[in-house]
Amino acid sequence: MRFEGRPFLIAAVGIAIAFSGTDIVSADASFQTNTGDHGLDENETATLWSKAPNACISNAEYEERYGEARTVMQELGNCTDITFKTPPDTAERWTASDYESLEGGDTETSIYPTHAALTDSALVADAHVTAFAIHPSTRTHLDANETVHYIAPRGELRGLVDYRVRLANNSSIQTHGIEEVRLLRDDELVDTIGGTQTPIFEYGFDQGGEATLTLEADISARVEQEGENETVVITDNVTVSQDLAVEIYDLRASIYHASYPNGDSGVAIYHAQPWHGYTLSDDGEAKVRGVWRYYTARDTNWDELTKATRATRETIQSDALPVYVHAYPSELGPRTEPVRDGPEILEVWGTESSSPELSIHENVDIDVVSETYTRSYGLALRHDGIDSDAITVDGIVRGVSADIVEPEGGSEREIRESDLSVEIVDSNATAITLRIELRDAETGSPIALERSVADPRFSLIGHDSREGTISIGDQQIRTNAAGVAEVVITQPGIYTAEYHPGSWRSHSPAYIGDTATETWHPLATLTGWFVLLVDFVRYAIPFAVALYAAKRIGLFLNSRDTL
Repeated sequence: MRFEGRPFLIAAVGIAIAFSGTDIVSADASFQTNTGDHGLDENETATLWSKAPNACISNAEYEERYGEARTVMQELGNCTDITFKTPPDTAERWTASDYESLEGGDTETSIYPTHAALTDSALVADAHVTAFAIHPSTRTHLDANETVHYIAPRGELRGLVDYRVRLANNSSIQTHGIEEVRLLRDDELVDTIGGTQTPIFEYGFDQGGEATLTLEADISARVEQEGENETVVITDNVTVSQDLAVEIYDLRASIYHASYPNGDSGVAIYHAQPWHGYTLSDDGEAKVRGVWRYYTARDTNWDELTKATRATRETIQSDALPVYVHAYPSELGPRTEPVRDGPEILEVWGTESSSPELSIHENVDIDVVSETYTRSYGLALRHDGIDSDAITVDGIVRGVSADIVEPEGGSEREIRESDLSVEIVDSNATAITLRIELRDAETGSPIALERSVADPRFSLIGHDSREGTISIGDQQIRTNAAGVAEVVITQPGIYTAEYHPGSWRSHSPAYIGDTATETWHPLATLTGWFVLLVDFVRYAIPFAVALYAAKRIGLFLNSRDTL
């Protein structure tokens, strides 16, 4: 890729973008449209058009085509897709401003986008109500077959309502108009506003989850038709609607805390919906980032509009383009910041999902994962700088952070040190029996281990059983109610027993692991020496006999030579 002799300037802009939370990735053209009076500068506008085809025209071609010079960011946006580390606000700002340019038709004209659901009746034709945009929101590419439109619990929905009135010969319109426009959630009324072609609903939902939002509009017309002998008044009423499948992004998180004996803190965070990142310290330094990155792109359904009259249907370019934030997985798993000194990820819970590459527009070239990734719904972390009062869970929809939910039974877990010991309690020449004992280092109480469940997802908070194992050699053992287990060893060597405790999330008190070592060799016992002597004598006798026979044969041969 070549940028007309401006490599140093472009590199400098690239560095500035990296530090401002924006990433540059390869290959798309910026979408050229009127950027005036939108509240965005040229550099912000250059980031919006990820679905435009890859042009990467020269500066000279750009100036000739559009009659103006472009900024370095516009030059980059013309040749690349620009992605973000956090959900940007530019899509919402552009959409709100561009919506002001959207206009419906007049009495004889209906204007609608290509995806509008049209309704005709006796007097009304080409009637529709179509959602223009919902913000704040994020269209999230989960896998190849699933893209979910997450919307904030509080936001704005914009739409377009239009129609035209059918007029026969000798007819005149008495009245016509949009009576009212309604917003419903799962068939329950949310809000009603008066008749307008460009309704804006400010909504607020108390409950999250999957939902069907419905836009409805009542349209009426009254026409007077003159006949040969009388005048007839015809009245018509029609209701048009559109359903939108969304998910209300009401992010909630359950958080469990633990304190390690060395002063480290542990935290486990659970949530049902995709998440952007955690902040764990008051200074904001200790962070965990999820797999999601973001780009902005227009809704191509609004690129062209149809202008319909009684006689013609004309395709026109839309003066208003809604832009959305898109989220995509760019990492295989969560990562911590700072990289070396950040929190330690102990465990990740989630579902394995396929790459969403196939669900992303063909003109969008981004660093989406190309293989299976983990869509996590929870993490367990350990760090020395966790501030429980400062923990925040940020969402993938701009401006949405999780409500922290206190779990039943409390969120605090105590972690203690364990004491593991190993001793030889029986031995012979071929085997020994090791006695392994596991106790609470603080109280001396035995630690009994129960057989753990096969699926770690069922290791729930507050579970009464004690999970975990002790490994020694190639064996996995568990202690009884007295905290004791015995194991037979048949091969000489150095044996280290290691306690692998169950997760602190499912135990209170919980424990950190411990190790203990024992060495065994048969010569370390009197029985071993005796067996060694017996074996030596047993294996030595054939050699002694052979040696004696060889000597006798040698004497015999020597005696014959002297004769």
